[in-house]
Amino acid sequence: MGRRYGEDVLAGDWRRRRVIPEVDAEPDLVVEDADSGFCGAVVGFDSGAVVLEDRHGRRRNFPLLPAAFLLDGEPVTLRRPATRAVPPPRRRTASGSVAVGGLRARVARASRIWVEGVHDAALVERIWGDDLRVEGVVVEPLEGIDDLAARVGEFAPAPHRRLGVLVDHLVAGSKESRIVAAVTSPDVLVTGHPYVDVWQAVRPAALGIRAWPVVPPGRPWKEGVCAALGVADPATMWRHILSKVDSFADVETPLINAMERLIDFVTVPAD
Repeated sequence: MGRRYGEDVLAGDWRRRRVIPEVDAEPDLVVEDADSGFCGAVVGFDSGAVVLEDRHGRRRNFPLLPAAFLLDGEPVTLRRPATRAVPPPRRRTASGSVAVGGLRARVARASRIWVEGVHDAALVERIWGDDLRVEGVVVEPLEGIDDLAARVGEFAPAPHRRLGVLVDHLVAGSKESRIVAAVTSPDVLVTGHPYVDVWQAVRPAALGIRAWPVVPPGRPWKEGVCAALGVADPATMWRHILSKVDSFADVETPLINAMERLIDFVTVPAD
């Protein structure tokens, strides 16, 4: 019988041990020190000890010993919470929008945004390209707006087929303002900026100059700018300008406002 049951049936740790739970000492967790009876909320840590503050504002430090605290009257072991990983900052597009990852370009909408020329289109692409691809909006250069009303008529705008137009030098009394006044469709929005050319919508500081040169009336503006800045030709100057534009922070506010209005207008779902 002794061999069957062993030498001593009471030998070993046969009694069930009580398990003391471990609890993260999160801020504002209220516990009581089991030895002193000091009760307070966790307000931090100091040299490996937890700092408790009672309702009178008194603070005391207590070492993080096993079963040294009471939580709701039950013994616990406090532990310092693990450092939480800080989430990476959200990536932003050049326009300042939150970047949408993992999406393919949306199938193009029927709506369009027109700009005056290829330089305007390139600058818009540099800043708003990501946004426009997500929204499925195509930007098309017009090579001038002299026949804008006729082009709008050919486009046949409708609630599901809206048109936005970005115009250079859209100021009161200008030739551009008179051309734009002939466009009256509710499904067309024409906005613009006050600059002679879209070049001038780039902040001078982005190019390392104090201000854009003043070009005398009667002289082609781009050629006058190149002459004043010592650049050989407009093509070289444009490549330099575009290379210095990284985001919306490099262009003037009127251009930003105009483009944001156009994007909102052409992406509003038809009722």
